[in-house]
Amino acid sequence: MIIGLDVGGTHTDAVLIGEGSILRQAKVPTRHSDLFECVWAGLEQVTADIDPQKIRRVVLSTTLATNAIAEGKLAPAAMIVSAGPGMDPAGFRTGPYYYTVSGSIDHRGREVQPIDRSQIEKIASRLIADGIRHVGVVSKFSVRNPRHELGIAEILGNSFETVILGHQLSGNLNFPRRIATTFLNAAVCPVYRRFFEAVRASMEKKGLKVPIFVLKADGGTMSLDVSIAAPGQTILSGPAASVIGSLPFASRNADMLVLDIGGTTTDMAVLVQGVPLLEPLGARIGGVRTLIRALNTTSIPLGGDSTVKLADGAIKIGPERQGPAMAYGGPVPTCTDALFVLGEVAEGGSVESSQRGLQPLADGLGIPLEEAAKRILDLACRNILAAAREMIDRINAKPVYTIREILSDYKVEPREILVLGGPAGHFAPRLAGISGLGSRAAPNFRVANAIGAALARTTCEVSLFVDTERAIAAAPRENFQQEVRSAFGRDRALELAYDLLRKKCLKFGAIDPEIEMEIVEDMQFNVIRGGRRTGQIIRIKVQAKPGLIPGYRDIFGNSIVR
Repeated sequence: MIIGLDVGGTHTDAVLIGEGSILRQAKVPTRHSDLFECVWAGLEQVTADIDPQKIRRVVLSTTLATNAIAEGKLAPAAMIVSAGPGMDPAGFRTGPYYYTVSGSIDHRGREVQPIDRSQIEKIASRLIADGIRHVGVVSKFSVRNPRHELGIAEILGNSFETVILGHQLSGNLNFPRRIATTFLNAAVCPVYRRFFEAVRASMEKKGLKVPIFVLKADGGTMSLDVSIAAPGQTILSGPAASVIGSLPFASRNADMLVLDIGGTTTDMAVLVQGVPLLEPLGARIGGVRTLIRALNTTSIPLGGDSTVKLADGAIKIGPERQGPAMAYGGPVPTCTDALFVLGEVAEGGSVESSQRGLQPLADGLGIPLEEAAKRILDLACRNILAAAREMIDRINAKPVYTIREILSDYKVEPREILVLGGPAGHFAPRLAGISGLGSRAAPNFRVANAIGAALARTTCEVSLFVDTERAIAAAPRENFQQEVRSAFGRDRALELAYDLLRKKCLKFGAIDPEIEMEIVEDMQFNVIRGGRRTGQIIRIKVQAKPGLIPGYRDIFGNSIVR
């Protein structure tokens, strides 16, 4: 059995999945002041009277890092940055504790200027005196040679609680994004570590001594232990869970729009013939561009609990959420109250409260109460579809990156809509009527995110850089470097990259049968000096593909998950 937990903006969903079926599911309110308690409540509901020995693993998707970044609740963190000549790193300042230092590496990984030990020691003394416990370190071309980042970390020693090195977070070149990514990882690390240490201790207390995995922004999982060193990878894991949860129902013959309508937001994504799209450079969070590998998703502040009011004689929905629907004791009317007024929802709430909340709006429009409720829901659907069209236009403005390939001339045009989330059953037919597209609610739509988290397989990537003129093959993110001969070619480089990737997947917690590897970048350049070739530069990037774990019967009784 597998447990999947998804901490959303409004509710925390939990599922217990066995071979062939969802055995239990739970939905509890999310308390952002105590996310651990939400996880614990969901866990308690789905594991009551279950033998812990029968549970194989637990997968958790959390808004913790996302919320900390979006709300500015970051720990004080310092950045130590070396760039050398060219781009001035001062332009990418992350906060008051930002230091540019000597030392530079060129684009082929050769040292141009060494670091200054005394300079780093003075910075360390200053940070210790000011009580700064978390530090990020970035050298401009550390993905070619991490020597300077490693050297600075060695000088900092054990004086700090957290030291995050930029080359360990991504194999992609982009100096500004690497600085931002490193800073965010360092700044969210303490709150993340406290939360997950509490989760682990509580699960052990409950007798669940099983592997714990965390969902990443790219729709894959990594072990809890690995995630502590790179907590930023968990941002946007909620939207990623939506995408993975939609895969069992995705059309293989047409593009599909996936909408996860929650209480606070609607998360949306596109599947191209059943394949998710990828952000080619990295996720953007809180207005900051990062190198965090992520699925291409968009979130808008519109959900079932979005406030509804009159503004300049017209209905306005959101963007704020002030609490639950009035039917559930909330302070202001919401989209969910419109469903109560129309009799589409009745359980657990007060229809009279919903009617009382929406009556002034209906009176202001001069229409019957039921007509006002219909207009509210139609407007919500139109706003969602308008945002989806804007997302699709942005996707089509440049080459389309799926998790498998680049589709340079492809134009995304969804023909179907798959709806997830608590109100999916009520929104799907309305979306169909307004859009003219086929629209349906996913089976078990209320907990589809938790299902996606539970069944997601491990993902990771490896970037290998080979310079035969310098006789080196290096994958700095994997702490790997070896000497190579001049005859070392592309086939040997690919074999080496795949070997490193398999080992990394196992370290991340994968089981060997679930690893599906593929090439995502394959480039070769000749080095010419004096009119003759003196070497070759090879760049290989390989990945373990996102998807669903094998060996589990489709939980909806159709076939084996592939």
